[in-house]
Amino acid sequence: FAHARDPFKRVDVLPSSRHVQVSVDGTDVANSRRPTLLFETYLPTRYYLPRSDVRMELLDESTTVTMCPYKGTARHWSIGGTDVAWSYEDPVPENPRIPELVCLYNERVDLVVDGVPQERPRSPWDME
Repeated sequence: FAHARDPFKRVDVLPSSRHVQVSVDGTDVANSRRPTLLFETYLPTRYYLPRSDVRMELLDESTTVTMCPYKGTARHWSIGGTDVAWSYEDPVPENPRIPELVCLYNERVDLVVDGVPQERPRSPWDME
């Protein structure tokens, strides 16, 4: 079971043409010009990418499964034993734009958007 919905929290999902590049320890993991941006109250912008833009062969399927009342049940992937990505195979009906897209933790990867390196945000999911 996921936590109850917060009436003051909102999730917006928008298609984008921003250029998103992701690397882990210097290895390119993803490169996309067709991300879907997810904006969720109190959290950093999330970049959901088509699987074909992610080097899935570098990711190991994780045993981690998480649940969110706004998005559904997510499965995770790791690199070197650290979960770095997740996907909602069958999101809740209120969020129909993210099925099977892959999102990488901004907090755990090196993220470049439109040529500008992004700082790793502070959130409940950072590893520091």
